[in-house]
Amino acid sequence: MQIEIQDDFDLEKISSCGQCFRVKFYDDGTYRFITGDHIIRIRKSGENTYEVSSNENEWNKIWRTYFDLGRDYRKLREQEGKKHPFVQEAVECGRGLRVLRQDPWEMLVTFIISQRKSIPAIAKAVELLAEKYGHLVETECDRAMSFPTPEELQEVTEEELRECGLGYRARYVYDAVDKVASGKLDLTAIADHEDALLFQELLTVYGVGKKVADCVCLFGYGRTARAPVDVWIARAIREECGGENPFPLFGGDAGIIQQYIFYYKKNISVRAGTN
Repeated sequence: MQIEIQDDFDLEKISSCGQCFRVKFYDDGTYRFITGDHIIRIRKSGENTYEVSSNENEWNKIWRTYFDLGRDYRKLREQEGKKHPFVQEAVECGRGLRVLRQDPWEMLVTFIISQRKSIPAIAKAVELLAEKYGHLVETECDRAMSFPTPEELQEVTEEELRECGLGYRARYVYDAVDKVASGKLDLTAIADHEDALLFQELLTVYGVGKKVADCVCLFGYGRTARAPVDVWIARAIREECGGENPFPLFGGDAGIIQQYIFYYKKNISVRAGTN
């Protein structure tokens, strides 16, 4: 099926900005995304047109929300960039980014794993978890293992989690599995909470700190006022903003601005040969 997207939409930037770790890129320019039991292949075919493997119903029900296509990123970029000179540079560098709306459970586990790991190492560990403990998802043009549910991980030991490359984070994931599978932490029910209470509920998982909780709020629950501060963002605040946190300027769009800044700092550092 062919679809049209008039707004900012760059598949390479979306897939490489540290918010999703199971995207695959193929030599023909196709990107494969997985969320829950849904798989899509998407490839740019014209200036504003894309070939997608889903049907119209699935595109509208699943993928429009996933890619946050109800939000005008071009307008946001033009309006918000004016508020800060560094942010203006960052949003232009990251033009085409979008904040994906992903599964809260997958985001909780993924960002627990992400602590002190590089993006390739995170992706490897997440894929190992899926291969060992997920279930098979098949479409007309794809087959892949899903990210494992809390129930699928319920009988997995902490040592077995370590074997997926989780290291010391295995005990954190083990606690997350216990809390969610037992119902102590209801990831569906807390979706109705205000941002601050949602954040506090996520902090009840062993090993979940402010950065991880903010990432789950942003990428799992669409709370775009939350701006996670990791090493790249802390560096940007220190080096580009004179030590002053710029995110209060952006209110409900702070988390989206965070992604532009993350992409900018990481790519500038790569080009400069630093990390």
